[in-house]
Amino acid sequence: MYSYLFMQNKYLKIKKRVFKIVEAAKPGDKASKVFDIFIITLIILNVIAIICASVRSLSSNYSLFFKIFEIISVVIFTIEYILRIWSVNIWKKYKGIFLGRLKYAVTPMILIDLFAILPFYIPMVIPIDLRFLRVIRLIRIFRIFKFGRYFESMQMLGRVLKKKKAELLITLFVVVILLIISSSLIYEFENVAQPEAFASIPSSMWWAVITLTTVGYGDVYPITVTGKLLSAAIALLGIGLFALPAGIISSGIIAEIQEKKKKNIKCPKCGTIIDKDN
Repeated sequence: MYSYLFMQNKYLKIKKRVFKIVEAAKPGDKASKVFDIFIITLIILNVIAIICASVRSLSSNYSLFFKIFEIISVVIFTIEYILRIWSVNIWKKYKGIFLGRLKYAVTPMILIDLFAILPFYIPMVIPIDLRFLRVIRLIRIFRIFKFGRYFESMQMLGRVLKKKKAELLITLFVVVILLIISSSLIYEFENVAQPEAFASIPSSMWWAVITLTTVGYGDVYPITVTGKLLSAAIALLGIGLFALPAGIISSGIIAEIQEKKKKNIKCPKCGTIIDKDN
């Protein structure tokens, strides 16, 4: 009985230590910091490899190197993923052998970890068309989003988007309505004069998007007076409308920084910054 309890305690200690290592490093934890640096470096190298592999000359000359590097990377990321799922039920928030791990497995960052390795395993399980395989393998670029776990700035942006999702959704809703109205109007004004360029409302939406964003490629443009007046109005609306999300996110970031400053206090003795939450 004593030996069983001893082994159980040892097992829990190992699991707790593994969880602390694979999570973002806490101050003073050297093992966790080394692990974070290693994973960050591997992510950077993976992104570089994905970009370089798209160059035909590099892909053909160094195909074996890219394949070996991909296998090594997937093995490491898979071990990391398994260790996170295995050790997470040490955390009170995700208690439970099955339900706790399942709850953790569907969190955004862990889903990104899963998407980063899935393209390697899918062709082994499901025989698919090679053209579709190329699209699946592009999901490997999700590895760049793994940075969010290690950088406070990316975590802050995630919190801001979460807090401001209602305002951003309203802005998106207004953009969609304006897109439908403007493409419908330009279709009515320009269809007779340019039946090929404005053949239908869906085809007119390309012009609406380009005008709203004030990009103006010049491939499709109105030639009637009413069409030109509408274009001017839509372009002016687009300038203000697309500035709204930037303003919403900026105000959210400022509020988040101010909130962070309030949480952090200085130790009167040593002058180090202490987080009130910890």
